Amino acid sequence: MTQVPDFAVVPGAQVHEALTGHEDTVIAAVEAAYRLHGEGETVNPDSYFLRFPDRPSSRIIALPASVRGEVGVHGIKWISSFPENVAAGIPRASAVLVLNDAETGYPFACLESSIISAARTAASAALAADRISAARGPRPARVGFFGVGLIARYIHTYLKAAGFSFEEIGVHDLSAEHADGFSDYLRRTENDGVRITVHDKAEDLIRSSDLIVFATVAGEPHVTDPGWFTHNPLVLHVSLRDLSPEIVLSAWNAVDDIDHCLKANTSLHLAEQRTGNRDFVAGTLYDMLTGTIAPPTDRPAIFSPFGLGVLDLAVAKHVYDRVHEAGGLHTVPGFFHELKRYG
Repeated sequence: MTQVPDFAVVPGAQVHEALTGHEDTVIAAVEAAYRLHGEGETVNPDSYFLRFPDRPSSRIIALPASVRGEVGVHGIKWISSFPENVAAGIPRASAVLVLNDAETGYPFACLESSIISAARTAASAALAADRISAARGPRPARVGFFGVGLIARYIHTYLKAAGFSFEEIGVHDLSAEHADGFSDYLRRTENDGVRITVHDKAEDLIRSSDLIVFATVAGEPHVTDPGWFTHNPLVLHVSLRDLSPEIVLSAWNAVDDIDHCLKANTSLHLAEQRTGNRDFVAGTLYDMLTGTIAPPTDRPAIFSPFGLGVLDLAVAKHVYDRVHEAGGLHTVPGFFHELKRYG
């Protein structure tokens, strides 16, 4: 007999515990979600942006999605980005995620999701870096982080979990305080002997790095010279709007979803507007996973991920299952009250 599921609340501490130290399983969950997405086993509509006339830099985004296969859930992530929070000493982003039962549609869990969002973003970047590096030759030993907030910290953690080991780490941020804070984090977590350098100039960071992570809040391109990339680095363009169309068009490009990435004036969308076509996009991460495309070594290789809602659902379901198996779910008795049609 069909029953209404219990409703659980999974707070951030439980999410953190379920994910920390298990980065390899999160990367595997994200890879499985990408494969389901490539095989047509997902629904991932456009995100909806709630904007505010009096706060143009702030927004709240709804990402609905559905994943079949072993994940087998529907759901939505509701994530806010209020950059002014940083000056007040609290994180820019906050989020919750609701999981819906695939059979009845009833919500069965609400999870704190800023950690889930950071983890799925980092896992996606690490997965792409691993596959691109494997195809291009030796893994990069010099990494540069352009923008050093929470996402950069998670990407560093997940790159290490994916087997990357660095000799040099470069740091660049518009805020000297943030650059110093990220450098202190690196010194605490990296091996002795790793050279950590804060670069005042963006060009110096890029030219001295074989792997570059863009994790900024830029709203339009601010890196414009293709000459900075003539050493053909691997670029994880996580923030989507840092690079000029000229740089995009001079590189080999892969995305996680073409339609999602080429809109809303992302760097790729600007390149499409410039050329009138999408021929500069080689394909998707799914195409890399299945061997359909492979990156060259004679051009920069840029991976630009939109960050699909299906990834959030896959990681959230992974978290829910781990907490459930450990007997730690906090359920809300009687959350759904009107269950009889006629009272």
